[in-house]
Amino acid sequence: MQQASLCFLIRENQGEKELLLAMKKKGFGVGKWNGVGGKFDINKGDKHIFDTAVRETREETGIEVKNIKKSAILNFYFPYQKEWNQEVHVFISKNWKGKPKESEEMKPKWFKINKIPFEKMWSDDKFWLQRVLTGEKLKADFIFKEGESISSYDIKVINRLD
Repeated sequence: MQQASLCFLIRENQGEKELLLAMKKKGFGVGKWNGVGGKFDINKGDKHIFDTAVRETREETGIEVKNIKKSAILNFYFPYQKEWNQEVHVFISKNWKGKPKESEEMKPKWFKINKIPFEKMWSDDKFWLQRVLTGEKLKADFIFKEGESISSYDIKVINRLD
């Protein structure tokens, strides 16, 4: 299964927590808000999935993340389109350098934690994202049916992620 990363940046702004999401402008997931990330690519210097998260965040937003923490491993299955199946490693960062800027692939925007636009995101996000943002570590499986809606899912809270 293809390995991929997903990185979420969190900041304090006037006493409120905010989450950086990015609108996908092309390719897989176009038209949806999401964290930034992408596929593990040894040809781009990725030795570990952490490298992927750092590289993809830089490529898609211009941000240099530091001290990222793995928060979840999510397996996505698309029985009708098996090449989309992927194991996604989710990271959180509260420490980075730079300001988010739009790239060819993504348009970043800050959202208040209590105003995340779940209706314009992947349908699985509403089941796990808030939990990860509150510090839970998760392993989950999501099976999608055509139309990108969820057929079934299973989420487990775990103590550590390797």
